[in-house]
Amino acid sequence: MTAANPTTGTAAPPPRARPWTKSKILGHVLMAVWILSGAYLVFYLTTNIGSPFFARYWREYVDGFLVTLQIVSLSLLIGAAISVPIAMARSSSWKLLSGPAYAYVYFFRGTPLLAQTFLIYYGAGSFRPELQAVGLWWFFREAFYCVVFAFSLNTSAYQAEILRGAIQNMPRGQWEGGQALGLSRPVIFFKIILPQALMVALRPYGNEIILMIKGSAIASIVTIYDVMGETRRAYSRSYDFQAYIWAAVLYLMIVETLRRVWDRIEERLTRHLKR
Repeated sequence: MTAANPTTGTAAPPPRARPWTKSKILGHVLMAVWILSGAYLVFYLTTNIGSPFFARYWREYVDGFLVTLQIVSLSLLIGAAISVPIAMARSSSWKLLSGPAYAYVYFFRGTPLLAQTFLIYYGAGSFRPELQAVGLWWFFREAFYCVVFAFSLNTSAYQAEILRGAIQNMPRGQWEGGQALGLSRPVIFFKIILPQALMVALRPYGNEIILMIKGSAIASIVTIYDVMGETRRAYSRSYDFQAYIWAAVLYLMIVETLRRVWDRIEERLTRHLKR
């Protein structure tokens, strides 16, 4: 039955069906293409698990995964340690502190990670006598150390901005409450402000970790055999394009696993905010 119009008493016309627009049709077509592509990819990988390529190179992919895990983990930990003083300097009212911190963040956020890696890995060779004189050549002659160093500096700039924004997002009353209790500013910062800021920054930190995982493929260009490095070596030996398909699937599995773990961590640490 159609509902009656309360003002005129006549029956209201039934609602008109929304017409199928071109954008709606295109959206359904693209969705169907994605579903079919995903189904074909699953079928392709399933049928190739027993292939000679997979049997020969799966151990190399595992080794590459472990190298990628080492690079990303070390870079993120070192970058997190560097980001705290940089974020404090960026928030300082003293130009002597905020100026260099701003230049540091501006440079590493404004230039490509690839260029930074090349600058450290290849540029260090130009200063070999000086580095040998101060006993640092052993560090810069190793590609792994140069990659970790470059990645740490890059992610520290991003983490510093994430942390600075989270600190500035803290209400002024948190500082005033700590001062009312007679606490010094360093104690207020490390015991009250910083723990709350870290919870606010959980989501951006998760995004930064995911970007670092995907950006770690740059390490393969400077002779590091991570996931992408092993993929390039496997393809150069077999000329089988499924080498890159397996690499893409492995990166996807790493990112998706991390995303789910990070969601659980965030849900656990912020459970008191949902009550």
